[in-house]
Amino acid sequence: MQDQESFYKSQLDIHKTQAKRIFKQMSLLSTLRLIVFLVTAFGIYLSFKEWKIAILIGIVGVAIFLFLLSKYTDLKAKRALHKRLVTINENELRIGSGNFHDRADGSEFQNPKHFYSLDIDLFGKGSFFQFIDRTTIKEGKNKLTEYLLANDILEIETRQEAIKELALLPQWRQYYSGVAQGVEVEHSAKSIIKWLKSYSPFLSSIRYWFTIAFSLVSGIILVLGITEVISIAFIGYWLLLGLGITAMYLKRINSIAQHTERAKDTFRQYALLLERIEGQEFESSLLKMQQQKIRSENLKASQIFSKFSKALDALDNRNNLISAIFGNGLLLWDIRQTYHIEQWITKYADKVEDWFEVVTFFDAYNSFGNYAFNHQKFTYPIITDKLTTISTEELGHPLLNIEKRIDSDLELQDQQFFIVTGANMAGKSTFLRTVALHIVMANVGLPVCAKESKYKPIKLITSMRTTDSLTDDSSYFFSELTRLKFVVDTIENDTNYFVILDEILKGTNSTDKAIGSRKFVEKLVKLNATGIIATHDLSLTEIEAELEDVKNYYFDAEIINDELFFDYKLKQGVCQNMNASFLLKKMEIV
Repeated sequence: MQDQESFYKSQLDIHKTQAKRIFKQMSLLSTLRLIVFLVTAFGIYLSFKEWKIAILIGIVGVAIFLFLLSKYTDLKAKRALHKRLVTINENELRIGSGNFHDRADGSEFQNPKHFYSLDIDLFGKGSFFQFIDRTTIKEGKNKLTEYLLANDILEIETRQEAIKELALLPQWRQYYSGVAQGVEVEHSAKSIIKWLKSYSPFLSSIRYWFTIAFSLVSGIILVLGITEVISIAFIGYWLLLGLGITAMYLKRINSIAQHTERAKDTFRQYALLLERIEGQEFESSLLKMQQQKIRSENLKASQIFSKFSKALDALDNRNNLISAIFGNGLLLWDIRQTYHIEQWITKYADKVEDWFEVVTFFDAYNSFGNYAFNHQKFTYPIITDKLTTISTEELGHPLLNIEKRIDSDLELQDQQFFIVTGANMAGKSTFLRTVALHIVMANVGLPVCAKESKYKPIKLITSMRTTDSLTDDSSYFFSELTRLKFVVDTIENDTNYFVILDEILKGTNSTDKAIGSRKFVEKLVKLNATGIIATHDLSLTEIEAELEDVKNYYFDAEIINDELFFDYKLKQGVCQNMNASFLLKKMEIV
């Protein structure tokens, strides 16, 4: 697999070059259009007295002008795609250097009632979500969040294979994102699906065939009027009749036009993305299964979406005054196009949700594939059913700079509980979040920040950042007790949870805290829970002598020549060095 930095730099150069090349072609076409316009105008001027020749020159000139305009429009779209790909690669290089804190951080997904979303820097400024998110549509962002919060321990290896395959397709992923970013969508797919499923057609096939017959009669009347077989005024009366018929359905047509106007850009975007998905051959079972959902029809889903988009564009012509008058007066255009739209809705409304779901799946999984590509030295956990829940070599936090990151080995057996002590700033909380992210990433199917990892799948539950609430009229201590009860209730119903606790019962006095913490850990051990608790309370470590499943570990700090030093390495035993008093004195607080 190509090194990610060299890949992004090479792609950046390629797309910049392509954008410049296309711009030169666009400039040439603009010049040619101007020349065609001037030559056509001059030709009409010279042959003005010979009106037939002037009309012929005008028709030919307009045809060439429109051809050049069409080519210009196509090139403009291609150049815009290359410019978006330039931005994508620039962003990857910027994020890879650690500059990502200005991106959307997913704070809206933090939920204090979830198993872990508030505690482990999954969302918020500097979070894992902020670092990994590459979704391009709102539904994809929601789906990415859903996967990160799922606590799903089934079929992890299937997800790993899908992510590994997407990691090998960086160009495909980038073009997918580039295409998706090319269409501005104001309305969600969810609202469109709801409208499609609830829509009731009002036009029958008889009315459709009536519009065809009416159009044929209009053609005959036009020919007879132009050849003066009938009075030219009759065409005007026929036009008014057509407008009158259209007016009978105007209210219903306006309603569907209003809704389809909202859906038009969304369908155009999804059609382009479905085309990208259909055009790629996948190997992993999960990706092939998703792809199969959009290959169940004789027509591809992208073609079906594209057909609907064209029908929406055709109805949109009613916004042009001339098209509205003559199209409806002579062809009953709005009625006919509305019928086509209704037939599409009747046939495909129930399948649209599945197709949208495939697009959102790939939008979310592209973020996973991109993350795996960007972290080729990380390892995919080996899924095991052994008694060891987590066994890792050189486990580190995935968001820390590799040059500053200190890794530790970890081996924690099923139903084993670690008590981790350590001085302030020694690395306890970072270690807890490292273990938590390992579990979340492993369950999703991502590679983890470790040299090696063997993992028995387990769900995660935490209590690390309890807050009080003025809205709920609850104190900090009561909120913490509520959270701890949630942990116990969860474990009582299902012991396959990894519990991570950080300095519990902070809202009470030290004696009460020591007694309460001890009883709580004993309760968890009695429930056969697996997990880690970090604490400053050294008395809690005495449990190791009484309970076989409890093990003590610590992070050390040393004061050398009146300076504080940390090695950030996990060691077995109990921390003997504390630094609060030293820091208070060092910072001249006391």
